[in-house]
Amino acid sequence: MHQNIGRDRSLTIRMAFTFLMLFFVYLLFIGVLIALGVPFMFTLGFAIVMSIFQYYGSDKLVLMATKAKVVTNKEEPALHEIIERLSLIAEIPKPKKIAVMDSHVPNAFATGRNPKNSVVAVTKGLMSKLNKKELEAVIAHELSHIKNRDVMVLTWSSVIVIMAGYLLQMMVFMSIFGGFGGHRRNNDSGQLGMIIMVAFAVTILVYFISQILIMALSRYREFSADLGGAYLTGEPLHLASALTKISSDMNRIPEKDMRQIEHASAFFIIPAIKSNTVAKLFSSHPKVEDRIKKLNDIQKNLDSRKFSNYEPPYKNFRQKK
Repeated sequence: MHQNIGRDRSLTIRMAFTFLMLFFVYLLFIGVLIALGVPFMFTLGFAIVMSIFQYYGSDKLVLMATKAKVVTNKEEPALHEIIERLSLIAEIPKPKKIAVMDSHVPNAFATGRNPKNSVVAVTKGLMSKLNKKELEAVIAHELSHIKNRDVMVLTWSSVIVIMAGYLLQMMVFMSIFGGFGGHRRNNDSGQLGMIIMVAFAVTILVYFISQILIMALSRYREFSADLGGAYLTGEPLHLASALTKISSDMNRIPEKDMRQIEHASAFFIIPAIKSNTVAKLFSSHPKVEDRIKKLNDIQKNLDSRKFSNYEPPYKNFRQKK
C-alpha cells in the first residue's frame, strides 16, 4: 500500500539552521573583504549577481556538468511513466525536466530551485542494472528530495564557495595593479603580502566552515529521502537492494568514467567517489550500511502496522492521513 507522505519537519528545522549559519558566514566573509579594502559596492554587487545566477541557472549548470540530456516522453516512456506516477502519489508537480546521463556509473540525482522547476536525472547504467521496482525506489528517493526542497540548500550553499574563490583571485589581481581603489598603491610589499595572506586564510576558513555545515545537513537529508522514498513506494527493501547494487558497482567503475560525473557527486544518491578513508571522512552521504539498516527498520515498522496500531519511531516524518 502506498503511503501519502508529508514533509520531514526535523529536516526543515535543520535546513533553516544551516541557512542561518551560512548567512552569518557570508556576512563575516563580506565584512573581512571590506575591512581589507575591497570596495563595498563591488562586493555587494558581485554577491547579488552570483545569487541570481545561481538561483536561475543551477539546474542548467548541473546538467551541463554531468552531460545529462533531457529526454521526452517518446524517447523514454517507461521512465516518464514512473516519475509521473510517483509525483502524483507524492503530491508534487512532475519534474520540469527528466534527463538521462550517458554513463555506465549507476546513479541518479535531483536538482532545481523548487518543485515546479525541478530536474530528475538517471544514468543509463542505473536503468540497465536495476529492475523496475528498484528503479522506482531510487526515483522515489529523488522525488522526496524535491518534496523536502533540500536540493535548494546544496544549490545556494555553493554560492559562498564560488564567491570566495573568485573574489580571492580578483583581490590578488587588483593588488598587483595598484590595490583596491589606489590607496594602497604606495604601501610596502610586506603589508600587501600580509593582506593577501589574511584574505587567503579567511577564504579557506569560510570554505571549510561551509563544507562542514553542508555535510552535516546532507547526511541527514539522505536519511530523510530514504525514509520518504520508502513510504512513497511502501517497499523499503527495494531501495535497500538498489543501494547495495549501486555501491557495490561504484568501486568497479574506471576512474575515467567517475571523473565525468564527480562534479555533481553531492547530488547523487550514492557519491561518485572511490571509497577510501579521506573520502569517507568528508563524504556528503552517510554510510550505505547505516542507510540499509534504517530501511530494514522501516520495513519492520510497516509490517507491524499491518497487524496493530504500532507507531513507527520516525516521529519527525509527518504522514498525511
